[in-house]
Amino acid sequence: MGMTLTQKILAAHAGLDHVNPGQLIRAKLDIVLGNDITTPVAINEFTKNGFNTVFDKDKIAIVLDHFVPNKDIKAAQQSKQCREFACEHCVSHFYDVGKMGIEHALLPEQGVVTAGDCIIGADSHTCTYGALGAFSTGVGSTDMAAGMATGEAWFKVPAAIQFRLTGKLPTNCSGKDVILTIIGRIGVDGALYKSMEFTGEGVASLSMDDRLCICNMAIEAGAKNGIFPVDEVTKTYLEGRSERAPKVYEADPDAAYEQTIDIDLSSIVPTVACPHLPENTRPASELGDIKIDQVVIGSCTNGRMEDMEAAYKTLNGKTVAPGVRCIIIPATMQIYKECVNRGYVTAFIDAGAVVSTPTCGPCLGGYMGILAQGERCIATTNRNFVGRMGHVDSEVYLASPATAAASALTGYITAPKEV
Repeated sequence: MGMTLTQKILAAHAGLDHVNPGQLIRAKLDIVLGNDITTPVAINEFTKNGFNTVFDKDKIAIVLDHFVPNKDIKAAQQSKQCREFACEHCVSHFYDVGKMGIEHALLPEQGVVTAGDCIIGADSHTCTYGALGAFSTGVGSTDMAAGMATGEAWFKVPAAIQFRLTGKLPTNCSGKDVILTIIGRIGVDGALYKSMEFTGEGVASLSMDDRLCICNMAIEAGAKNGIFPVDEVTKTYLEGRSERAPKVYEADPDAAYEQTIDIDLSSIVPTVACPHLPENTRPASELGDIKIDQVVIGSCTNGRMEDMEAAYKTLNGKTVAPGVRCIIIPATMQIYKECVNRGYVTAFIDAGAVVSTPTCGPCLGGYMGILAQGERCIATTNRNFVGRMGHVDSEVYLASPATAAASALTGYITAPKEV
């Protein structure tokens, strides 16, 4: 029996000709990632276990993005520990204030990750990089410590679910609507420890930003990873960007999938995940009576350039509804700069929004957008669990940038119009 795309990459990194679902393997790593919350824990484990050198200073990435610029003393101490470790071990991919960004937008943008890689990160949304045709998955800080020291990690080879895409998205929909639709269909444990493998002629119509968004939320279906095949869209994105030569793997024609789910992209509608699970999805058009207090457009899921464009097209020349706080967060400094150059930042401010330096802050209820008791937020983030963005009696609705921006103008959850 043939191997899936994920299994092909894992086999290669384990030095094996073939792997099977459920098999335990030890694989070599191309990148080990951590952020300002998870890296200090990994450093402590690294030191406690007697390690004094990293396996490769060029294959470790530390991104200060959750509470940077530092929001309090604890955040400052954590960042200091990361800075000192990165300096001591000459970590080449260290991103601090001024050049940092949200990690899962920054690493693809900077070419740190590429096709064919095997990547672990001490952040659950490390699965984002499957959009590039890489195997990437989130791990705990202890695994990050071991990865930094040895350059290897243990994996149980995942079985796979094939999502066969056809058609093309309506103009008011994006990758966020696709993944919310899928999670609503299969549930938050519908792909538990599985590889979500996206195939079919519909793949070609999805932009790289769409694919990054879709893979980012694979973990919200319980998946080990999400992955797209390498096609012309991928190659164009990687050209002149990747630090290392991409390696293209393909699933075998007789690859075994546990099931195949067909998704007609043309049938997708603007979709919202209601509290308090990403699987609790409904069409945005059915939620027009839900009043909101806050809008957040950003995060590792939807803070990329196409997301900023969607927000600009909706907000430009208009005004955010009275009583609504609209927070816009470009995911990297490069995206922020492009927003400035295109006039987006001025348009956002004129519309009554605030524009922040890149940060994960509001997504996890950290800072830059905490919700009070009884408040509702529509956000382009990836989780809406109880208390995720603040008070346990607040509510978070997950949506695309187009839906979030349209809602900012009305003060109620509003489906964007087709353009």
